[in-house]
Amino acid sequence: MSEEEIISEVRDGAMWITLNRPEAMNSLTPRVLAGISRALDQAQNTDGVRAVVLTGNGRAFCAGADLKYVQSQVGETDNGTQHFLSDVLALMNRVESFPMPVIAAINGLALAGGLELVLCCDLVISARSAKLGDAHANYGLLPGGGGSVRLPRKIGPTRAKYLLYTGEFLPAEELLATGLVNKVVEDAELLSATGKLVTTLARKSPLGLRRMKALVDDGLAQPIESALRLELLASEVHIHSADMKEGLAAFNEKRAPVFTGR
Repeated sequence: MSEEEIISEVRDGAMWITLNRPEAMNSLTPRVLAGISRALDQAQNTDGVRAVVLTGNGRAFCAGADLKYVQSQVGETDNGTQHFLSDVLALMNRVESFPMPVIAAINGLALAGGLELVLCCDLVISARSAKLGDAHANYGLLPGGGGSVRLPRKIGPTRAKYLLYTGEFLPAEELLATGLVNKVVEDAELLSATGKLVTTLARKSPLGLRRMKALVDDGLAQPIESALRLELLASEVHIHSADMKEGLAAFNEKRAPVFTGR
């Protein structure tokens, strides 16, 4: 992995993935997409990793696709842009369905593809100075990483259309009530607050969190009756897990549980 563009580090039970193109506002290129994907591979294959943190270096979390790269791919016979958009969507889908909690730690601007990346994360902590927006409309573009689909599902169609149509950048604090952002902290506290959340998640059953994430995501994609049946079936399977037995034993013995993820 190129440490110039993506920095990955296992720390305190999480894989911290930092987009490191500050001069380009951490915009997305094929190399950046590949770097994030490799870091996710590493997270899945490293013992003790219970969560993933995505953040950025500099004044942006991610400003979306690198428009200079996109422009270089536009041509009458060149389908490079189409391949790039497919790769962007594939990465977004992978982040959304990743089998452990993914936390966005928004250090600055999260725009267009950067907002789409945030939408794919399970939890979002933001620095107070950060702003979020869609921005595609500002350059005559359309979302290609799921923004027009995930944003209205997350914050409702009326709010989503405002961000999509106007291209406006909103302070993170204004988006707390929409559910897009979980918590806003002072800029200097972003990493420490994210670390505290990672510590909290690392104490939970990784198997339980994985199954809970799947239940929420699958449940939103089907009628409530089917989702409730799926939850019951999953619970019936989960009662045979070592983690559930450990959790009950720890409760009865008045001690902290030691989960193994099985």
